[in-house]
Amino acid sequence: MTATPTVVILAAGRGERFYASGGRRHKLEAQLAGKPILTWVIDAVNAAGLRWHLVKPEGGTAGMGHSIALGVQATPDAAGWLVLPGDLPLIKPASLRLVAEALQDHPLVVPRHRQQSGHPVGFGRQHQAALLALSGDQGAKSIVQAARQQGRVRDLQLEDSGVVQDIDTLSDWADVNQLLSVKG
Repeated sequence: MTATPTVVILAAGRGERFYASGGRRHKLEAQLAGKPILTWVIDAVNAAGLRWHLVKPEGGTAGMGHSIALGVQATPDAAGWLVLPGDLPLIKPASLRLVAEALQDHPLVVPRHRQQSGHPVGFGRQHQAALLALSGDQGAKSIVQAARQQGRVRDLQLEDSGVVQDIDTLSDWADVNQLLSVKG
């Protein structure tokens, strides 16, 4: 059996844009169809059958890069990492599995939906040192750019808009809530 990567779920942000747009609680705690946004994400990862680690330290972190580094540091024996922000409640378990499977043959995998880059971005073990060195709020964009210049990125086209539909504002929340009520 091939080892699978660990999903690093990022839940350490302050949610400032959500509050600024009128949100009254942290965006990851906002309810969608009766459960918090973060729970939707965790449920999708569980349904995909993947191991995961939640990065949600008390007091937050020094940005997305720091959050990623904390998640990789906490899972040093992982076969690789799928970096997944906690604000993508519509992501499908099948999409998570497809990124994990593609990572077995490619050092870095970027899911895409209709020409837009999404999440989770998959990183092979060869990127461990670079991921651990991340800090600040830039995330892993520099790692992806460097790998892309070397021709070492697999762009994985998916039909899942959930890989790009995050919730940053109250308007985003309302759009997703509307989608869920139509589906339900």
